[in-house]
Amino acid sequence: MAAIARESNQTVFSTLLNQILSDSTGQPYGSLQLFGPELVVSAGIVLMLLARLFGVDRWLPTHWIALWSTFIAFSLAVFHFLDFSAADLGQVEYFSGLMVFDRFSALFRLGLLLFLIFTITLTVLSGIPDREDAPDFYSLLMGASVGMLLMGGANHLLMLFLGVEMSSVPSYAMVGFLKGRKTASEASLKFVVYGAGAAGVMLYGISLIAGLLGTAEFPQIALQLQALFAGEAVTLSNPAIRLLALGILMLLCGFAFKLSIVPFHFWTPDAFHGASAEVGGFLSVASKSAAFVLLVRTVLAFVTPAAAADLGGIYLTLGVGIGVIAAITATFGNLAAYGQTNMKRLLAYSTIAHSGYMLMAVAALIVLRSGLDPSSAEFDERSARAVEGLLYYLAVYFFMNLGAFAITALIRNEIFSEEIEDYAGLGFQAPVLAIGMGLCLFSLVGLPPLGGFVGKLFVFASVYDAGFVHPAMWGILAIGGLNTVFSLFYYVRVMKTMYLQERPAGASVVRVPTFSNAGLFVLILTLPLLLPLGIAVQLVSGVASRAAMSLFAGL
Repeated sequence: MAAIARESNQTVFSTLLNQILSDSTGQPYGSLQLFGPELVVSAGIVLMLLARLFGVDRWLPTHWIALWSTFIAFSLAVFHFLDFSAADLGQVEYFSGLMVFDRFSALFRLGLLLFLIFTITLTVLSGIPDREDAPDFYSLLMGASVGMLLMGGANHLLMLFLGVEMSSVPSYAMVGFLKGRKTASEASLKFVVYGAGAAGVMLYGISLIAGLLGTAEFPQIALQLQALFAGEAVTLSNPAIRLLALGILMLLCGFAFKLSIVPFHFWTPDAFHGASAEVGGFLSVASKSAAFVLLVRTVLAFVTPAAAADLGGIYLTLGVGIGVIAAITATFGNLAAYGQTNMKRLLAYSTIAHSGYMLMAVAALIVLRSGLDPSSAEFDERSARAVEGLLYYLAVYFFMNLGAFAITALIRNEIFSEEIEDYAGLGFQAPVLAIGMGLCLFSLVGLPPLGGFVGKLFVFASVYDAGFVHPAMWGILAIGGLNTVFSLFYYVRVMKTMYLQERPAGASVVRVPTFSNAGLFVLILTLPLLLPLGIAVQLVSGVASRAAMSLFAGL
């Protein structure tokens, strides 16, 4: 019997391997071809570990291996994006439908790999990690990035969970990477406990959904929903509806943890405070971006015209409810930031607030997809505008939030403090850092003509559009606008300290020349925030619009 079972397992494995290999050699796109950037990043991780094992890292710094492997992966992603756009294809499934590739995932892959290049460069400039710990740190950083890349192209509920966990587990270790610091160890422990709980809840929700529908494939979910509830009473008195609602809510709990949405936000301030600013910037931007991209894919798997015909009322209520949670999250993040004295904790609460803003676009997407007439000529176009606003916001968020964390790290290296009161007088001692911080903070507020203003404008425009479907969205829009005003005060407090307070006698002198490596890095990060002054708005929004429309090609 054991021999028969072993032979059966070998047959299944060989069949699956042959399917993958035959698919990978097909034209014009195969599985291994489309998975190239992830394979290159994974190869970089293996090379770093081998360099550590054989002592090669003594004469070849590990960050060069990390940087070059990421750059090669980014080049492959650029080639795929351009080639795929030129072919004008909709969506291509690979690895037997577990993953999907389209302009949306291609654009996210480009942004994430570019962000990874900037993050590695920042760690080299700031000196964290040191040479001894570099192989471990960069392996964790790039391992988390591979998980995020999987999240961007997930086409199956199990790939959803796999991507989330692959990105989360290395993040737990990175938060506690500063050895000998009690705050780092405590933050890492809290992160692990919250993450383990959220992962368990999410996995249980996935099992409920897959068990109810008999499938875990995104393209099949809406079809199974339509077949399950055709002619059935769509009310909470229906046991299947209650089970579906419970599964979706548990699934959303996992997303809420990744996005730091109230009430799953408690880990964020402690994790960002205990971790280095470099890790905080990575978690704030990369982790949130991947989670939002995956959330959009998951929403579109459930909220299709076919499924909305029977479940439109429930989806509409869900969309408005998510909008209310988004408004609460933005309000809490901004109000809690007022009393912060540490720059990393302030940016942590700022991250919570901006997650609320971006979640408003997802709420608008659900409301529009569940409340509009699918036969309308503007059905997909209006839905795509919500995704376009989210993508534009994420693109600007890349520069303004990483810029703020990067400048915090560079100032820390000079004054050995991350307390806001210790920034007194830095506006004149380190003008490039102070001006860069001002651009990042005022862009986070959303002041014109900076990039954050255009990003919020696009998101709020989609919420306003959703208000014609359900008027409650206009109330959510008003709360979002008020929160923009609230946030101005605590951001301005940082600039007031830097420019209007004198540097105390005997305080550390900050010397970061404009044309030093650190100064040029800050300029490269912050200058794109001024791009809305030119033609860049049309260019970026055009790319985001085409990427958003590719999501609806197969729906």
